Amino acid sequence: MIRSDRRIILGSGSPRRRELMEGLGINFTVDTGNDFVEKFSADTPHEEIPVQLSIGKSRGFHRPLEDDEILVTADTLVLCGNEVLGKPRDREDACRMLRLLSGRGHEVITAVTIRDTAHEVTFSDRTTVRFRTLSEEEINFYVDRFRPFDKAGAYGVQEWIGYIGITGIEGSFYTVMGLPVHRVYEELQRF
Repeated sequence: MIRSDRRIILGSGSPRRRELMEGLGINFTVDTGNDFVEKFSADTPHEEIPVQLSIGKSRGFHRPLEDDEILVTADTLVLCGNEVLGKPRDREDACRMLRLLSGRGHEVITAVTIRDTAHEVTFSDRTTVRFRTLSEEEINFYVDRFRPFDKAGAYGVQEWIGYIGITGIEGSFYTVMGLPVHRVYEELQRF
C-alpha cells in the first residue's frame, strides 16, 4: 500500500489522468502550475520524447516541493510508422491523424516522472493499438462530436472511436488513456 503520510500531487490537468489516479484509491490533489514549454529537438529518438517532456513538466513545476510531497507528471505520444502524433492543431489535423491510424497499428508511449525532495524516477510504458478501417463519415462524426483536440493521436481509447474502431490492444489499456497506473502504483509504493 501507499503511505498515507505523503501528499501526492498530480501535475496534470488531464481529466483522464485524474480519473485513473482516483481509480488507484489514493488521496491526491491536482496542481497544474508549470512554466515548462513542451518542445523537443527534431532528432530526439521517438521513445525519448515523452520521457523528456515528462521530466520537463516535473522540473518545471511552479514551486519547490515540501518534504512530505510527491509530484507525478506524465506525457503521452502516439507513434504511427515514423510519424509522431501529438495533440491535433485543429479539426483538419485531427481528421488527418485518424485517417493515418485507420486500418493499421500504432504505438502509444506514456512516460511518467515521480519525484519528491530526495528521489526522482522516470519510466515509460508502450502499448500497441490496432484500428480497423474507419470511414470518412465515422472520422467526421467522432471529431465533430467528441472534439479530441486535447488528445495525442486525436482519439480517446475510452470514447466512441475506441468502441467501434479498435480491434486489438497489446499492453496496458490505461497507458493508452494516458497513465500506466500499474507502474505508477508500484513506484509510489517505493517512495
